[in-house]
Amino acid sequence: MAAVPLVRKAIVGAALAHAAPSSLPNPTEFEEGQESQWTPASLERAGSTLKALNRMAKRPPVHIVFEDVNYVVSSHKGERKILHNISGEFRSGELTCILGPSGAGKSTLLNILAGFHSNGSNGRISVNGHTRDMRVFKKLSSYIMQDDLLQPRLTVQESMKIAASLKLGKELGNAEKELIVEEILQTLGLWDHRDTMTEKLSGGQSKRLSVALELVNNPPVIFLDEPTTGLDIVSIRQLVVLLRLLSRQGRNIVCTVHQPSASLFALFDRIYVLARGMCCYQGAPQLLVPYMAEAGLICPKTHNPADFVLESLASDMETVAPLSELCQNGKLCRRQDRMMTRGGRKPVLHSDDSIQRIFTEHVAKEQSYKVEFPTSFWTQFIILSKRMFLQNRRNMTSHWIQLIHHLVCAILLGSIFFNVGNNAAVPIVNFKFCLSCLVFFMYTHVMIPVLIFPFQVRLLRREYFNRWYSLKSYYAALTFSSFPSMVIHGIIFMFITYPMSGQVMEWDRFLLFAFCAFLICICSEGLGLAVGSAFSVTNGSIIAPAIAAPLLALSCYGMGFGPYIEGAMRALMSTSFLRFGVTGFSIALYRNRPLMDCSIDFCLYSDPKLILRDLGMEGDSYGVQVAGLLAFTFIHRLLAYLALRYYLTSEFSNKFMCYVSKFLKHR
Repeated sequence: MAAVPLVRKAIVGAALAHAAPSSLPNPTEFEEGQESQWTPASLERAGSTLKALNRMAKRPPVHIVFEDVNYVVSSHKGERKILHNISGEFRSGELTCILGPSGAGKSTLLNILAGFHSNGSNGRISVNGHTRDMRVFKKLSSYIMQDDLLQPRLTVQESMKIAASLKLGKELGNAEKELIVEEILQTLGLWDHRDTMTEKLSGGQSKRLSVALELVNNPPVIFLDEPTTGLDIVSIRQLVVLLRLLSRQGRNIVCTVHQPSASLFALFDRIYVLARGMCCYQGAPQLLVPYMAEAGLICPKTHNPADFVLESLASDMETVAPLSELCQNGKLCRRQDRMMTRGGRKPVLHSDDSIQRIFTEHVAKEQSYKVEFPTSFWTQFIILSKRMFLQNRRNMTSHWIQLIHHLVCAILLGSIFFNVGNNAAVPIVNFKFCLSCLVFFMYTHVMIPVLIFPFQVRLLRREYFNRWYSLKSYYAALTFSSFPSMVIHGIIFMFITYPMSGQVMEWDRFLLFAFCAFLICICSEGLGLAVGSAFSVTNGSIIAPAIAAPLLALSCYGMGFGPYIEGAMRALMSTSFLRFGVTGFSIALYRNRPLMDCSIDFCLYSDPKLILRDLGMEGDSYGVQVAGLLAFTFIHRLLAYLALRYYLTSEFSNKFMCYVSKFLKHR
């Protein structure tokens, strides 16, 4: 056992020894006056940061240039322009801050550059001089959204290993993936917390883990939306210093920051100031004050430049236009060494020939593979299924709640309908037992996803947009992972309530009854997923019962006058999956059964065939009910999948809403 750490150290040493020298950050690149913040140990660690990652998961440096970008949103009040033909350039090896008052368009610009929103925007966006191809660009970039959305009930190390398995695929072996995970956690200061559950991390640790998860595949471009929100000043500084260190290794890191302090402001390499959808400055933070002075805005020596520019732009809107004209709406960049003008020409890139060649070769390689995700469907399905099973197994509170819920309801229903199953004097009471079981299974499995799934959708949105896996594999794993709990709790319920209610103790009837109950559970869960995908918890809690109530009413229509149900009503009843469920229950209990016991002088329904006749189920078959439940299961789950696709695929949802808006406008 003592040899294991030595072997690990040997592996790490060998990996670091073979790392490319160009991947090393230069500690002297930090601003003057900042060296005191770094101890010799931290500088030594910075010098060897992520060398194995850069060697194993090679990615090309990426420069982003955007010109004349505008963004228009449509509403019932008409069109509103958010961005006004802005331009700019974000380069690899730099940490860029997008700054501006609230409502200036910072997040909108970040969403457009990341590809999160594209419908409604115009302009030219190029990557290393080539027109941006989103299929390739999404594989080279990661978008860390404002909310710290981390998978619950997983440790830090487990989360990282799952991310590595999904994002690196067969590109690297398990030993190399473990080395990369350890290296990232060591660099980001999370190694000592590797066994901590994600929900128990502090705010700063959660932010760093969000960055760590996206660093696994070594993206050359990282977008962060308000990464400092909710952090104290110490955690904010640690995070920004970390981002600066990562950018020094050739990454292009762009983030929006609400209001940085003066010391934090100086850590950024490039400041991009937005106001009212126009660019008011682009360049080095040290040159912002002289730039403002050119426009007649003198910053006091004791004032924070970031606060000064925000106050100037927010308080006096007439200053926006002159500042925008001064930088030509982002076409001029103020640098410490020189002023760079593009004016429609291709950007001058660092080591232009080598970077273009590396990028072109990488793009050609990606396109030749024609693989959208790093891993196959089955690999994703297996990894996600294991993750969901592990999370479900650790969710002991939920298990106990569901177990108690099933036990209490089973005993309660068994007591209410005690020994009515073979009593011909109360046949309708036994049918009510079937309805009660139907209502129990339906509401239990409809409401669980309605209350829980909206939060999972938010997690899914981040991982899916960053190309961890396909929606199909996630949806298949989600469906599969719910089966064990559904079957176990359902069997416990039926093992109690079935004999207590006095049903005929024949294994074939019990299995038919149980199989029908299982199909009702799956079908109801699909309906709950569809509602949970399309609505919030609040709205879904209203929509789901509103949908279930008429379906339940249709399921029991015709009780007592079954042969006289109108043809139109029978067709309408077939639109309720609950009708197929209660019919399946009734057929399982009453079909091909001898006369029931009669405890009084005369029992009209001693013959079970008469019960099925008066319930309107005489000509129905069990196979048709199963087929109906399977058909509705497919429909519900397809609706849930399409709702997820609509929510996650911004292109589709934006175009759909645009068409709806245009239709309503022309009406």
